[in-house]
Amino acid sequence: MKAETFSRLHAARAQGRPVALLTRLPDGAQLLHPDDTLPPALAGAAAAALAADAARTLSVDGQDWFIQPHNPPLRLIVVGAVHVAQALVPMAAGLGYAMTVVDPRRAFATEERFGARVTLVDDWPDEAMARLAPDPRTAVVTLTHDPKLDDPALEVALKSPAFYIGALGSRKTHAKRLARLAEAGLTGADCARIAAPVGLAIGAVTAPEIALSIMAEVVAARRGAALARRSAPELEKT
Repeated sequence: MKAETFSRLHAARAQGRPVALLTRLPDGAQLLHPDDTLPPALAGAAAAALAADAARTLSVDGQDWFIQPHNPPLRLIVVGAVHVAQALVPMAAGLGYAMTVVDPRRAFATEERFGARVTLVDDWPDEAMARLAPDPRTAVVTLTHDPKLDDPALEVALKSPAFYIGALGSRKTHAKRLARLAEAGLTGADCARIAAPVGLAIGAVTAPEIALSIMAEVVAARRGAALARRSAPELEKT
């Protein structure tokens, strides 16, 4: 790899920008997507590699190319250091997500409860979310049931390009939430991004099962799977 290409790739990764490195196999020439101008077939393949987070090869005009995606880390930001969050942390970490749990209640957000595989943040949720700056590789889930904590986090998340935003609570609870968010200036289109009640309908009852239903929906959202929404029946009474 030429020093100039390495420098550009390193800069993109430092900025948290998704970028694909394309290598022409016969002679080793390299390009970056989306930074360089590419033929449509190569640009489309590079975009697909980034979306799938998987390398691929492609033949264009008789020349073979190897496409390697360099995506920012997947992140899951959870608001609420509750029992479901405790089950969610190791599950999400095992799926490759960098975990952050936000809860200003310091007695809840402790390393004793969550271990070392998570970043614990005790700032107020809107301040924490603004600093964490959810990007297209970030999922956000609110779990506290407390509007003073969940709503500020959702307001920031809904203004971000996060690929998934979910909120715990029944349909009745969510209807009240939508009314509050509308009063705060969020539009119907903004609020339609919230997956609520959070999680797929798998009949989950325990905290680990609810965590599983949430992660299943997060993975489906990331992979672009069509889902028959919604929602976990066991959350309807919450």
